[in-house]
Amino acid sequence: MIREYWDRYEGVDIPMPKVEIAQEDQDQHSERLLKTIDLWNNPVPDEAKIRARRAYFAACSFVDDQVGKLVQLLKNCYLDEDTIIVFSGDHGDMLGERSLWYKMSWFENSARVPMVINCPSKFEPKTVTESVSTMDLLPTFVDLTGSDASAILPIDGVSLHEYLVSDKPGKDEVFGEYMGEGTVTPMYMIRRHQWKYTCSLVDPPQLFDLSNDPQELENLATSPKAHHQKVLANFEAEAHAKWDFQQIHKDALKSQRMRHLAWEALQCGTKESWDYQPPYDDKNRFIRSHIPLDDLERRARFPVVDYLGREKTAGASAHGVAGACGE
Repeated sequence: MIREYWDRYEGVDIPMPKVEIAQEDQDQHSERLLKTIDLWNNPVPDEAKIRARRAYFAACSFVDDQVGKLVQLLKNCYLDEDTIIVFSGDHGDMLGERSLWYKMSWFENSARVPMVINCPSKFEPKTVTESVSTMDLLPTFVDLTGSDASAILPIDGVSLHEYLVSDKPGKDEVFGEYMGEGTVTPMYMIRRHQWKYTCSLVDPPQLFDLSNDPQELENLATSPKAHHQKVLANFEAEAHAKWDFQQIHKDALKSQRMRHLAWEALQCGTKESWDYQPPYDDKNRFIRSHIPLDDLERRARFPVVDYLGREKTAGASAHGVAGACGE
């Protein structure tokens, strides 16, 4: 971490986690997570909690500053009004809430991510309170650019375009699947309106009313109230209709075996990373003897210089729209 961001929080009152849960009161998955990250019977000292949370705040400030630099660059190039900016993330961090750390669960701190979509020429600023998913981004991009949505293969996401350009209510639902660290079988989540439902083959179901219980402290799946049991039954039926629990479990185990086999094979002879490296057409990306320097530099300018109308393009640079803002 860059020291200046750590120092930015020197002397700042770093808040402690709001909710601590004793080991014996943890749900089954949280118990597995504590053992996975070696915190079972090994609690994190308060000083370490503050230090970790301070580092997280510093990292967020660093990211904020980089986004600010990008926005300023777009302004300098007179592109800020027409450029679609999307800022999001892939997971949150428990940061000690519920005595948990990292991600790996469907609790709010772990599952929620930032999402900001900005394009002043297309829509006014607003806050969308409904739940949406990063799966919704691809169809949203298609709509924002005026492209043909029928060309997209079937996906679970839905376009957020109406959220952005109107006040029409949306679906307000998110589906989630998790089969990573701390799991012994895939876990599923349905978030709709104020309700969050989670289930798996081995763990008892969870049902939370996030409007009345934002800290997810009361599992309504065990509530005797008829209304709660009806909501639970509806979610259970929907989950079993959407997912084949047994088949997905078998597919996950098969995938693990195949990857273990590949890993064992990679230990023989010269070890090669199995990360995919896309091919690069470097001879056309960089200066080579077969590309005149002037032509290469024109390709890197934004907007691209018109070979047949260079005087017109060069004249536009006086208004700041043909500066060398590209590669």
